[in-house]
Amino acid sequence: MIDKRSISLGFGIVVTANLPTKYLCSRRLVTSITLCQLLSPLHIKAEEKKQEDEGDNGVIGAIQSLFDPNEKTKSGKTLPKAYLKAAREVVKTLRESLEEDSKEVAKFRRTADAAKESIREYLNGWRGQKSVSSEESYVALEKVIRSLANFYSKAGPFAAMSEEVKSNILNDLKIADDNL
Repeated sequence: MIDKRSISLGFGIVVTANLPTKYLCSRRLVTSITLCQLLSPLHIKAEEKKQEDEGDNGVIGAIQSLFDPNEKTKSGKTLPKAYLKAAREVVKTLRESLEEDSKEVAKFRRTADAAKESIREYLNGWRGQKSVSSEESYVALEKVIRSLANFYSKAGPFAAMSEEVKSNILNDLKIADDNL
């Protein structure tokens, strides 16, 4: 009885061999292959797998993406890498700050300072930029920043944030994150 076996060699190459079944069950693979070569013809066929997206695979694709100033988002839009990096940092640091326990003042201040710094960098680089101002992530982050500004301008810089305000801001952060 002949059994067809395939072995992947990597790089999209698959080797297929027709081998007698009784030799595949042997303990010593080397002996089995040697006997199979002597007793039956070994048919090897190399198959190359098709690449799904020629531009994004391989070394050339990696080099091109390294120098490309744009990046695809989760939703499939192409946006500047610098914007995506700055916006993701704002989302990350703000989320950490909002989820931090405000009773541990020192730890809360550290996370709040990191969030404040990331917001400052984001605004300095991307406020009013026409290339991203119509994006949902930009609109959501703008709404988050305005909500924070309104809350702290009314309640003061050291006020504890209510759960309602926190949940609204976290929802807007989720919208921004989903569009990055």
